[in-house]
Amino acid sequence: MIRLVSAPFDPGEALAEFCRGRRETGAVASFTGLARAEAGRTTRLELEAYPGFTEKEIARHASSARDRFSLQDVRVIHRVGSIPPGEAIVFVAAAAAHRRSAFEACDFLMDYLKSRAPFWKKESGPDGARWIEPTDRDRDDLARWER
Repeated sequence: MIRLVSAPFDPGEALAEFCRGRRETGAVASFTGLARAEAGRTTRLELEAYPGFTEKEIARHASSARDRFSLQDVRVIHRVGSIPPGEAIVFVAAAAAHRRSAFEACDFLMDYLKSRAPFWKKESGPDGARWIEPTDRDRDDLARWER
């Protein structure tokens, strides 16, 4: 399931819900990303997305992760709108028969979400606002899955 939400969400609740009733799952791995204050340089993170299109693109990549890592299930919750430091931006969970597949799937999905997912990100702070682009490290992380 892929969800874009504008309101804060509780990653712990999301994980508990995702794990509930899994009698044949051997591993669930999850990742939660939080908005950072960047030592006071950021007071607000803003994420924009195209409703419908963004979810469809993330779902397409999640389907690829299901196939690539033999997942039983995957969940992505991603915030949009204005997010203050300390709040969750993203939650990714992967359920698999074995731990390595679940860990790698979360890593694979996060590399996509960080670098290629159709979001527009802007940080605002005391010195004004700036658009955020993927870094060289982000691109290197993503490229390792294409080898």
